[in-house]
Amino acid sequence: MGPRGCASRRLAARGVTRRALARGARRGGVVVTHDEEKLADVLCVDGRIAAVGANLDVPSDARVIDADGLLIMPGGIDPHTHMELPFMGTVASEDFFTGTSAAAAGGTTTIIDFVIPAPQQNLLEAYHTWRGWAEKSACDYSFHVAVTWWDDTVHADMGTLTREHGVNSFKHFMAYKNAIMCDDETLVNSFARCNELGAIPTVHAENGELVFRLQKEMYERGYVGPEGHPLSRPPEVEGEAANSAIRIAEVLGVPLYLVHTSCEDALEAVRRARSEGQRVFAEVLAQHLVIDDSVYRNPDWSFAAHHVMSPPFRSKRHQGLLWKGLQSGLIHTTATDHCCFCTPQKAMGKDDFRKIPNGTGGVEDRMSVLWSEGVETGMLTPSEFVAVTSTNAAKIFNIFPRKGSVSVGADADLVLWDPKGTRTISAKTHHQKIDFNVYEGMEVTGIPAYTLSQGDVVWENGELKTQRGKGRYIDRPCYPTYWKNQQRRNEVAVPEKVVRAAYTGPVA
Repeated sequence: MGPRGCASRRLAARGVTRRALARGARRGGVVVTHDEEKLADVLCVDGRIAAVGANLDVPSDARVIDADGLLIMPGGIDPHTHMELPFMGTVASEDFFTGTSAAAAGGTTTIIDFVIPAPQQNLLEAYHTWRGWAEKSACDYSFHVAVTWWDDTVHADMGTLTREHGVNSFKHFMAYKNAIMCDDETLVNSFARCNELGAIPTVHAENGELVFRLQKEMYERGYVGPEGHPLSRPPEVEGEAANSAIRIAEVLGVPLYLVHTSCEDALEAVRRARSEGQRVFAEVLAQHLVIDDSVYRNPDWSFAAHHVMSPPFRSKRHQGLLWKGLQSGLIHTTATDHCCFCTPQKAMGKDDFRKIPNGTGGVEDRMSVLWSEGVETGMLTPSEFVAVTSTNAAKIFNIFPRKGSVSVGADADLVLWDPKGTRTISAKTHHQKIDFNVYEGMEVTGIPAYTLSQGDVVWENGELKTQRGKGRYIDRPCYPTYWKNQQRRNEVAVPEKVVRAAYTGPVA
């Protein structure tokens, strides 16, 4: 990681505005978006896409990147990361600069991280703290804000965040009792407030009361190692919470986004809701698609502990159903829940699985894993890959077509993808700030040859060229397009009032 490459500095020294050209057409470059593939050149000027078309005139002062054999796609959007997160008595090892740099190395150019206030902490105070931490970001970023408690100040702060700070999504943890877990009163109040503001509530769906009880039970029965973690968080616990959150959203007439959907139970709740016309979106982690629960039975404690995350990894049967959900459009986005804790931090729970900090890495590997296991196997088309790694998140969180598109006026966040390039994933060579990789030894097909952020090359053939502090905070306005549908549904659902004469008889 370091400053931008010499070419960019030389251009700037000549007094030229930042320009880059991802040039295909006659030399085989193919632009891939969520809805089409076509031969085209892409001209980027001053951080935005200035032209897309065949045989564009190349400005004499532009840098030309030969896209022969490459695919030109929107940069990835990871809608679920946790950089520098204070959690379970420690702080995630990945900071916003190293994390966004690792993202760029994997083809991701935008992250949506989380502001998580402590119980009773003012939401705006927490938001400004996270904004300060994120100023070092190398690529663009935005924030969901968690609601962890409720009173009139939270109600007011949610309005301020939407109007003045570009926040259009609020996170709710249904797990982590005695810490950041929402009770039903908080959930209902916050969902209703989201409805008033045109924001979307997001939910970590696990029944916290059941998890708390099962954790105690498993520990007392002698399951003190990492194998106790999945036993305390079975699929039914996630399914129950997902269904509960979906029903609350239905009653209050608000859309809902479920993070890290990991099992059939939650997927069935999403399927039922969507089949009834409810506006529910589901996210899956790349890790849950390729790693199964056998990792918790590994005799190496450190290996098993590095896979402790919530929800936990599931059986191969659940994996297969998640892939089908992604193929069918029932699952809309892919993320990582990137939350890194190094081995000494994981060892805080060496005698008690309940004390192992929850989280794994993956922001660098998501897109290659999805291409290798999805596109190369025929389960996803290249356009579907773009949709689930970028465009759908941009649409749901209302930053499309600025992000998630290759169109005139869009941010020049692009990845030039080598669909046949290969690499072997390893903690020894990755750019994530963690001493372990859950994909260790996995050989993937499909890698970024170049990543462009704001028109600058930040990853080039295996070399990082990110710049500390170059990333921008991205405002996300409320009322995405699907809110019109939601509002109309709410209007139609208003019951007709009964008009009758006043009762005039005796009253007991």
